[in-house]
Amino acid sequence: MDYTKILSEKSQIIKPSGIRKFFDIAAGVPDIISLSVGEPDFDTPWAIRREAIRVLEEGKTTYTSNAGLMPLRKAVSSYFKRTIHTEYNPENEIVITVGGSEAIDITIRALVNPDDEVIVPEPCFVSYAPIVELTGGVAVSAATYAKDEFKLTPEILKPLITPKTKALILSYPSNPTGAVMRKHELTEIAEILRDTDIMVISDEIYSELTYGEPHISIAELPGMRKRTIVVNGFSKAFAMTGWRLGFTAAPEPISEQILKLHQYAIMCSPTVSQHAAVIALNDCEAEVREMAEEYDMRRRLVVKSLNEIGLECFTPEGAFYVFPSVRKTGLTSQDFCKRLIKEKKVAVVPGDAFGECGEGYIRISYAYSIKHLTTAINRIGEFLNEI
Repeated sequence: MDYTKILSEKSQIIKPSGIRKFFDIAAGVPDIISLSVGEPDFDTPWAIRREAIRVLEEGKTTYTSNAGLMPLRKAVSSYFKRTIHTEYNPENEIVITVGGSEAIDITIRALVNPDDEVIVPEPCFVSYAPIVELTGGVAVSAATYAKDEFKLTPEILKPLITPKTKALILSYPSNPTGAVMRKHELTEIAEILRDTDIMVISDEIYSELTYGEPHISIAELPGMRKRTIVVNGFSKAFAMTGWRLGFTAAPEPISEQILKLHQYAIMCSPTVSQHAAVIALNDCEAEVREMAEEYDMRRRLVVKSLNEIGLECFTPEGAFYVFPSVRKTGLTSQDFCKRLIKEKKVAVVPGDAFGECGEGYIRISYAYSIKHLTTAINRIGEFLNEI
């Protein structure tokens, strides 16, 4: 049987995740030190786990409403009002999803028709362009550069807008670069979009992990709430990756369609996770702040260490990644990462996994212990000296 004739053309064209590729390679190497996965090394705060245990003991394991538990939607609404100073009605403007990943998927599918264009600033999270393409849309790469600290600028954005442009994806703080867009920079982007019908999908999964100034959402700028879908979740800031819980906030007409897609694809998010997440939003601000402070310390250490061993690295202002250049080695991103695994048993992710403009860079996650990080960086330094 020829399965190439049976499988959809789109599914066969889409490339596998470059992150998972190197994670799987590393998994087969004994004594590997991996800095490749963006997963907090902290335990989920005890108050959250305790609530999950209580819910299980009480047998609260049935379906919830499709949009999610009302106490959780109210907690999300309060969270947005507290953090990005924007109000969303928990009745009809918030949907609880299975992680930020599902939130991104159903948001794009709710907006995009065949041949619609979606502008995707790169380097970026690996899922955006494939989801756009699977939906029948066209992902338009907006290459960003180290000289701009990998931020989207008006000069980059304006030439890419066409009559077919349906949406712009903003993902700040950024995976993989750690870039953050501040209020004046977002204001420049908002000015370009304000008189158009272009929607913004603002992926703010790392919003709690900014260093210096607090996070700003484009949704809180004048006139932008009505044209923005905010995506967020619990995986990163609350160390809840395996709990699979995220959420969207959008104007009611858009949330109505997002909910419809969620109903058919998922039914509802994990019930126990939803109950526990109420505690996360209401009672765990101190724990989140402590984790962010630890990440900040690691960030400064890693940037300093990489620059000292000869890998030029700008200082990220958010998330838990650095994106150093490996161009001076003469190796491609792929070759650098493959040789580093083989010769020094250290796994990082090649920059081109996040878009073509990521070539010449590697992504290093510092969501690991200091001992883990320093050992890995010492090995990278040895590798640089040897080549």
